[in-house]
Amino acid sequence: MITYDDMILKLLLAVIFGGLIGLEREIQKREAGLRTHILVCLGSTLIMLTSIYIFDIYKDVGNLDPSRIAAGVMTGIGFIGAGAIIKNKDSVKGLTTAASIWIVASIGLAIGCGFIYAALITTVFVLIVLLVLRHIEKFIIKKC
Repeated sequence: MITYDDMILKLLLAVIFGGLIGLEREIQKREAGLRTHILVCLGSTLIMLTSIYIFDIYKDVGNLDPSRIAAGVMTGIGFIGAGAIIKNKDSVKGLTTAASIWIVASIGLAIGCGFIYAALITTVFVLIVLLVLRHIEKFIIKKC
């Protein structure tokens, strides 16, 4: 069973990890920023915690699969991400924001089930991708 301390820690980590990525998006003045990323990460963490909680309660009653709720979260997050994508005549904007929303949801699910080290490493990698690769892309584009 999940303790209150464990639950609070996981929810707090969701705010921190989602917030780090959301802060980068906010600094870049993207559609989905700090609050959006925190809410997505926090919500998916809560859903994962709920899935585990339900499994713990009913594990002796029948076959339950806590991953089914997580799969539904990832599908639903796809719709939120789609809302961040804007297509103009010759360009598409918002794909990175949509991807960051999707990965923040997966970070939240990982935190929710206790896979915290993987969530932390993923958060670091996402920040590297968003912060460092932006400069590398600009450098490459200037050279071409």
